[in-house]
Amino acid sequence: MRHTPLYIVVLAVALSSCARPVAKFNLEGEPSVLSPLDFDNLSENATTYEWDFGDGNTSAKAEPKHTYRESGTYTIALKAVNEKGKARIAQQEVSIAPPEVCLVEIETIHGSMLVQLYDATPKHQDNFLKLVEEDFYNGLLFHRVIENFMIQGGDPKSKDAPAGQPLGSGGPGYTIPAEFVDSLMHIKGALAAARTGDAVNPQKRSSGSQFYIVHGRSVTEQDLALLEAKKGFRYTTKQKEAYLERGGTPFLDRDYTVFGQVVEGFDVLDKLAAVPTNPGDRPKEDLKMKVRLIR
Repeated sequence: MRHTPLYIVVLAVALSSCARPVAKFNLEGEPSVLSPLDFDNLSENATTYEWDFGDGNTSAKAEPKHTYRESGTYTIALKAVNEKGKARIAQQEVSIAPPEVCLVEIETIHGSMLVQLYDATPKHQDNFLKLVEEDFYNGLLFHRVIENFMIQGGDPKSKDAPAGQPLGSGGPGYTIPAEFVDSLMHIKGALAAARTGDAVNPQKRSSGSQFYIVHGRSVTEQDLALLEAKKGFRYTTKQKEAYLERGGTPFLDRDYTVFGQVVEGFDVLDKLAAVPTNPGDRPKEDLKMKVRLIR
């Protein structure tokens, strides 16, 4: 039986104890806002990892995923540490492209909703973006909540409004011409403009700031057929399928301007719609919002 020379064993142990970790990684995925990136960890001789994604977020997972919520150039750092506490750091820069569609994030105490603003309604899109960039909505309330119908906010009078104060009449001092687009419907998650009633607003002009997000209820083929007969228009097969699958408030179609759609955060919408309310549909607990543009 052959024996390994003792000096070779000792040398191997010594080399092992002196071995420093190697930090190395690759990125996989589309480097754009809201597109998850996978981090392929190619490090050697390491037992723990510390990731810094450059946007204030970190991770201790070996191969994490991360989603950037704003475009720009970020420096990613990976610190690989071995069992002796020795460490090496690898860095890479990544350029995150802005989203291809117009997106805003509405943040609440129950989480955030990501909303796409439609190019097909340019007056409403431009106005909403103007107000967002002025921080107009920050601190305002969802002051009217009706489960299975909608949640409404954007009244400037709702900021720091005391309990019991009637809300819903405020605005920025102007209205917006209606922009009815046949393809845009009141399916669940639709963002639409509030307005005053037909008796005082026959042109159905939109409020300059107040909006609602459809929560809605289930919709049947019979519901849609009755609405088609009453309003004198026809839904496409695709539109009917969307209503049957997702529900909504189709009776508001072509009476109120739809100018956006929730694309992420439907669970948050459900939570907001289910909050307890006082008479007049104002939530018992203030539902403040913070709105920002996803760049």
